[in-house]
Amino acid sequence: MAKTDLLSFTLEELEETLQAEGYPGYRARQVYSWLYGRRVRDPSEMKNLPKALRVDLSEIADTISVTVGSIRTSKLDGTKKLTIRLRDGLAVESVLMFDEGKATVCASTQVGCALGCSFCATGRMGLARNLSTGEIVGQVLEASAMLSRGASVSRTNVVFMGMGEPLANTAALFKAIRILNDPNGLAIGARRMTVSTVGLPAGIRRLGKLGIQAGLAISVNAADEELRSELMPVNRRHPLSRVIDAASDYAAGTRRRVTLEYVLLGGVNDRKKDAVSLAALARKLPCKINIIEYNAFPGSVFRPATPGSLARFRDYLYDHAPAVMVRRSKGSDIDAACGQLHIPNGRAPRGSWGKRGLRGKTASPRKRTV
Repeated sequence: MAKTDLLSFTLEELEETLQAEGYPGYRARQVYSWLYGRRVRDPSEMKNLPKALRVDLSEIADTISVTVGSIRTSKLDGTKKLTIRLRDGLAVESVLMFDEGKATVCASTQVGCALGCSFCATGRMGLARNLSTGEIVGQVLEASAMLSRGASVSRTNVVFMGMGEPLANTAALFKAIRILNDPNGLAIGARRMTVSTVGLPAGIRRLGKLGIQAGLAISVNAADEELRSELMPVNRRHPLSRVIDAASDYAAGTRRRVTLEYVLLGGVNDRKKDAVSLAALARKLPCKINIIEYNAFPGSVFRPATPGSLARFRDYLYDHAPAVMVRRSKGSDIDAACGQLHIPNGRAPRGSWGKRGLRGKTASPRKRTV
């Protein structure tokens, strides 16, 4: 039997797998308790399981698909950027942010990104591959383990806004959302998870039919089709008008407001006519607008909007659009802010795989750890 990442099993799949091996279904809930309640991945440490099951689990499943290669902490706001090492030598970055007693995990869904948005460092990497469900879940699990050891928070949110386009990897993403939402697992409420997309209409509609009320955020960045196509090449294939149609359907079906994200680029999309167009767009659907300050990175030709330009843009929207907020960047001093995530060639920094994944045994790139 080919091994499956243990973190890629939904509870129902794990129940079916264990029953096929002759074990009662309730054992799956016990395994979930170890994985997500106690953050233990090594079956040999799951002491309330029969020894035979611990051995069989080692034969059925890989137990460590990701490890934390490095952690950088912002001196500005305490944001942490995690380099997440994958078994094949690739890596992604994820971010853990704090704000007024709440933590937010910004998780990646792809190694790099194929969409090439001109203001995003990740887009310059190109796409190496999609992440698996277990690799997505593993990022959140590693971050939540850090929270259990340190900062006191009242709740944890998850935003799929890291590296990659989430709706270009829907199979793994949707399954990860179900696993994270499971009350037997991390039990993260659907309304505390948000999918951020450049705007893939088919993916938006599939998300709306998922039956889990995750939030939807759309990276707009220009309400004018021509300008948006210059900034975001994907707009040539999926024009903003079609994206907004899909988002309207999503809002109607889920009864949730959509977030329109707008990275403000100095002298490019921060003019009054841009604010007028964005306000008109926002009135077409139940939404709120997040204005995001541009975060520079090496080689970028863009600059942030001036404080005066930002204030004028914001104030116009206050008077002519639905709910508006300016989202302050976090972690910019460690290149962890919106649009700054980037790993050269998608390769993990040099060094052995052998950091422990939570409480799992040290992994090896050649030999599976069980």
